[in-house]
Amino acid sequence: QVQLVESGGGLVQAGGSLRLSCAASGRTFSHNAMGWFRQAPGKEREFVATISWGGGSTFYADSVKGRFTISRNNAKNTVYLQMNSLKPEDTAVYFCAAGRRVVIEAAEYDYWGQGTQVTVSS
Repeated sequence: QVQLVESGGGLVQAGGSLRLSCAASGRTFSHNAMGWFRQAPGKEREFVATISWGGGSTFYADSVKGRFTISRNNAKNTVYLQMNSLKPEDTAVYFCAAGRRVVIEAAEYDYWGQGTQVTVSS
């Protein structure tokens, strides 16, 4: 089992920044690919970013490329999502997830956090 707890969400004006954190515990060695997804009201959950164990492989959704950065500190079992130049369309609940492979499909991730709300005002 892997437990994930997100934090760092909040309300920010357009153009601002937030950094989300995801603290992992449990059998993290078995599911060491980490991803961030988001879900806006009335929409399906969508991929945001993912990172490999060593951080050497990262992938981003086109909608956030160049604005968001995913990183991790394995000594702290924590994954981060630095979000800059935020837009109102970035408003969503953000979830972190743990899986075995660095992929963009949500179905490939076995463990999920409870989510943290990000609201970007115009």
